[in-house]
Amino acid sequence: MRYYPAPESAIDMPDLIEAVKLAFLDHGTGSCEMPPKSYVTLPGGDFRTMPSYLPGLTAAGVKVVNVHPDNRSRGLPTVMGLTVLLDPPTGKPIAILNATGLTDLRTGAAAAVATRALAPVKEGTLGLIGAGRQARSGLLAIGEVFGIESVRVWSRSQKSAERLAAEFSSLDIRVTSVEQAADSDLLLTTTPSISPVIMNDWISDGTHINAIGADAPGKQELDPSLLTRAEVFVDDREQAFHSGEVNVAIRDGLFSPDRIAGTLGEVLTGRAGRSSREAITIFDSTGIAITDLAAASEAMKRGDYIELPFLTGCQ
Repeated sequence: MRYYPAPESAIDMPDLIEAVKLAFLDHGTGSCEMPPKSYVTLPGGDFRTMPSYLPGLTAAGVKVVNVHPDNRSRGLPTVMGLTVLLDPPTGKPIAILNATGLTDLRTGAAAAVATRALAPVKEGTLGLIGAGRQARSGLLAIGEVFGIESVRVWSRSQKSAERLAAEFSSLDIRVTSVEQAADSDLLLTTTPSISPVIMNDWISDGTHINAIGADAPGKQELDPSLLTRAEVFVDDREQAFHSGEVNVAIRDGLFSPDRIAGTLGEVLTGRAGRSSREAITIFDSTGIAITDLAAASEAMKRGDYIELPFLTGCQ
């Protein structure tokens, strides 16, 4: 068995975007197997298990990932993960990967796939709501599919926003108010908020929003009236209803599940899509297990690994 301690270092973002796109296509055609995430509540956070099988990649496995918002004060990532890959014909464990960095990258890649499929313009202003690791990976990935003319970034932490702006100083990037950041052609939201951060009145017609932050029950970043005004696409219906951007609005009777315009897989297979250039579109991204498989499979192509002696007999 192989252990990949830093598989994200082997990832080429354009290749990852294509691998994640193929995973969504398999989801759209119903050819993959992916039970919903299961959640275990812990002091200070939770962990989730995410099993899946992608026949197209001959890949199967499970990711275990935590979310602990207060970890920053402990000097730890708020999200850490581990992926175990299995050989589909035998069930034999073949690799363990540190999925902490891969989770960020596959999340950014999913936003890039959604942007390419749903944004009505191919270039313009990108607004970042939140300035952490997922904002960084989203900016890197979206830059592969969208001509970024300027970036407006807002975070509750001024230092985080300034740090991100300094890292990408080669771009036309500036720290702004949340209202100014929301007034963009393309929006990426990556906060762990449990109350709306983006108000309906701030969003112009024709905007595409990648809503990333809501990935557990009770989380929300967008004004519920914005959800009803927009065309909402999800990565997976069951997960979104339980823990996506729409979960609170559904719970409170402000949004009906039958208003979902489709999944991203259905968009890619041509069975769903935006209705007009003027429509506001939202990609409600909860993070699905098949994209973790896609990222792990991509990393294994080139990544450095360590043989685990006590498990070599499994090979």
